[in-house]
Amino acid sequence: MLTDSFKTLEFDKILARLRECATSNFGKELATKLLPADDFETVRENLSLTTEAVKIFAVSVPPLGGFRDVRETFKKIRLGSVADAEELLDVLSTMYTMREVKKFFKETEVDAPQLKSRAAELEILGNLERQLDNAIDEHGAVRDSASVELQKIRRDLRTAQSRIKSEIFNILHDSGKQKFFQDALVTMRGDRYVLPVKLEYKSQFPGIVHDQSATGATVFIEPLAVVNLNNSVKQLEAEERHEVARILRGLSDAVRKNLDALVGNINILADVDLLFAKAQLARNLNASEPQLADFTDIKSARHPLIAPEVVVPVDIQLGENFSMLLVTGPNTGGKTVSMKTLGLLALMTQSGLYIPAAAGSRIAVFTNIFADIGDEQSIEQSLSTFSAHMKKIVAILDEVTAGDLVLLDEIGAGTDPDEGTALAMSILERLLEIGASTIATTHYSELKTFAYSTDGIENACVEFDSETLRPTYRLLIGIPGASNAFAVSRRLGLPQSLILRAKQLITADHANFEQVISQLEQERIMYEQRNAEIFERQQQIVRHEKKISEMRDEIAKAKADIIRRAKEKSAAMVRETKRDAEEIIAALKEQFDDAGVKRRQQVIQQARDKLREAEIDSATGIISDKFVGTRIDKKKIFVGDTVYIKPLDQKGTVLVSKKTATP
Repeated sequence: MLTDSFKTLEFDKILARLRECATSNFGKELATKLLPADDFETVRENLSLTTEAVKIFAVSVPPLGGFRDVRETFKKIRLGSVADAEELLDVLSTMYTMREVKKFFKETEVDAPQLKSRAAELEILGNLERQLDNAIDEHGAVRDSASVELQKIRRDLRTAQSRIKSEIFNILHDSGKQKFFQDALVTMRGDRYVLPVKLEYKSQFPGIVHDQSATGATVFIEPLAVVNLNNSVKQLEAEERHEVARILRGLSDAVRKNLDALVGNINILADVDLLFAKAQLARNLNASEPQLADFTDIKSARHPLIAPEVVVPVDIQLGENFSMLLVTGPNTGGKTVSMKTLGLLALMTQSGLYIPAAAGSRIAVFTNIFADIGDEQSIEQSLSTFSAHMKKIVAILDEVTAGDLVLLDEIGAGTDPDEGTALAMSILERLLEIGASTIATTHYSELKTFAYSTDGIENACVEFDSETLRPTYRLLIGIPGASNAFAVSRRLGLPQSLILRAKQLITADHANFEQVISQLEQERIMYEQRNAEIFERQQQIVRHEKKISEMRDEIAKAKADIIRRAKEKSAAMVRETKRDAEEIIAALKEQFDDAGVKRRQQVIQQARDKLREAEIDSATGIISDKFVGTRIDKKKIFVGDTVYIKPLDQKGTVLVSKKTATP
């Protein structure tokens, strides 16, 4: 994609905000260099990755705090140089981050298959990481334990330094020598321990003079008693440097052997850092994922660089029923902001960024975005505003294709209105022929008529409140903007006689056109009010229906509870009655002799039948209204009747009756 319009649309400011959201220097660099893609599939893939990062970001963030910019160190090592301890510490910190990031994505429960797959590619070099960790401490110094030889050298060095300090301490506190010293202090000159001796005692104090104070009153002498010890220290320090250099060379060689894997790993970390910077920016802007389509239909779009409490959301449609939008309206009304909003949101989308617009907003993918916006006057090139704009438009027409977006601010302005209008019409016609998606702003009334009479072009305006003399900044598609010059002049106090004279002087066609626009605007406002009332009533109906549904559910629940309790109560009564009857029957059996056995059995069976009927009657069920309270005569049952079977507690339909059955 051509970058000519990036500065005009202030895309660099979006990238600056994205850079602030990145954690590492490498990630910040990627943010600064981010470029929009110009093909549908790449944009779709980039947005999909951002969506995964946004979902994870809502829960937690990957541990990228230890990610250092080690690219220069790797370049140095690749060329055969030896890295110092601090550089190797940065490598170690970055390797630790690689391991933690891989673990983070492996353990996260968020559905993010692409990011998890990318993180799985991180190659964990455990041996190298342990080798570095065993040799370099957290302060960027080589550990004593880095090698047996270094450990011995440093032990001997500490012993020698301790002997020097002990010897000097004895000299300083020798009562016979205390008068020699300016101060009872030990200092260093040329990495050797020395004492501050008064100048007059220089010849009386045996030793090597290393320095003299600025006043000349003090000389710094290395006592002869510690010269050999200092020599030992210098020798041990040289051996230490040599051993440290050998260790660092070995570590650098180890890093060099794994350099390709390490470079691949830091590229993955940088990509992850950039993706989560996109997620952070999406949260900062309260942005949502744009849906890619063959046309643009953005709802409640907000310019991301305007403060949220100031910006007015706009709806923008382009490319479905028309490929060109002609926006008219007063100055400072928001025409340019609306146009720049679309251009900037398109660049953000094609860079894999979420956009500050309503969820579900759809946007097309453009091959290039051209913008001629603002005052292009150039004193250095001796160009007028018109010439500068025309030069830019000529360049656009030379390169524009059907898959591009063109943004033209105040097309045809800066010259004679008639000529400017004619030029604007011809330019717009050419863009229509090419098929490029176009938004143009203008003040020319003739262009409003041109848009009405030309297929593929739609009028739009930025709403203006003539009562307050202020724009509302709402973009209204389908209605051209009126000039509002007379209304504004009247409100500002221009005499009515001058306004009437101006209306007489204006051409009849223009006056009629402005009147039609005003009537359309009034009708639009009236329909918006009616739509608002209808919407409110619909909302009330929805609320009432919801309330009725909740009440119905509550009644059904209460009914079920009542039936359940009644059933439980009746069942308990039947059980109690049954127990009483069984007791009575048992007593009767004992009182009668065998002669009345048959009669007693009949009475007992009758009692049991009545109990069974009572038990069945107590069961709840669905009883046909036709037979409630009556015993059904089997001769009166016909095919198609609905009946209730008490023992089964089921309702059914008669398929065959006694009368219709064939023998």
